[in-house]
Amino acid sequence: MTSVSTSAPGNLRIGIDLGGTKIAGILFDTGDKVTAEARRPAPHGDYAATIEALAAIVSELEADAVRAATVGIGMPGCIAPSTGRVQNANSTWLNDKSFKADMEARLERPVRLANDANCFVLSEATDGAAARAGTVFGVIIGTGCGGGITVDGRLVDGPRAISGEWGHTPLPWLKPDEFDVTTCWCGRKGCLETWVSGTGLTNDHQRRNGVRLSGEQIVEAAGLGDTAALATLDRHADRLARGLALICNILDPHVIVLGGGLSQLTHLYDVLPNLMAPYILASDKAVDIRAPRWGDASGVRGAARLWP
Repeated sequence: MTSVSTSAPGNLRIGIDLGGTKIAGILFDTGDKVTAEARRPAPHGDYAATIEALAAIVSELEADAVRAATVGIGMPGCIAPSTGRVQNANSTWLNDKSFKADMEARLERPVRLANDANCFVLSEATDGAAARAGTVFGVIIGTGCGGGITVDGRLVDGPRAISGEWGHTPLPWLKPDEFDVTTCWCGRKGCLETWVSGTGLTNDHQRRNGVRLSGEQIVEAAGLGDTAALATLDRHADRLARGLALICNILDPHVIVLGGGLSQLTHLYDVLPNLMAPYILASDKAVDIRAPRWGDASGVRGAARLWP
């Protein structure tokens, strides 16, 4: 960890990205400069340990600060407004827990939480790849698949807090070999997450070839000319294109920003616009798809920005 004390007036802001395998955090000073960073493994399957790990990150970030900071947390799933409990988290041990109330009690201060994809798009629409764009759809394609929406730099959410949850919509315009194939952790069949996430990429390659490779291994094999790996990446891009075309037909965003581990697949930025075009219901089929400015740091930066 690196840390620099600050004494400027106004709010210090902590942003934390709670992932499935790691927890990352930053401390913003009042000029939006990162003055401290911290990272540690995320407890798996243990809710109480997750609370303690988050509290430890906050303590570490505040070690040299002159006062307590506001805390924003990007999380899998979201807090259901009707119950105050977690819903839709692929880190399933969080589901149906009073996560916000428990964190506030542990930290003895208010905490703001949002879906990790919402934090990602808020960051990229504020001072990232989509700064000054009107409507932005931010995509997380990593272990899972999520999305978030901003309009004029402000998050869009609704009464159920599920805006942008495209990962649990069905893969559209199904091809013959895509019917009734995948079952999602949410219990439904055919969710986009089961096709276009990193996990979906690995599973698709195994179904077709009988060999289980990680996303990195598939990309490496494709780079060496392996025809099976190249075909897997082609199928993945085609499915991602159909999913994003559906978003264009509903939301018509000015910019789409890709995030998560698979956003580093550089070929996607070249092939997706043409693959999407046949499915976009408009004469102008041009789509502006951008790589994130802040990469892995977008989640923590957006979480900090949950506080003004």
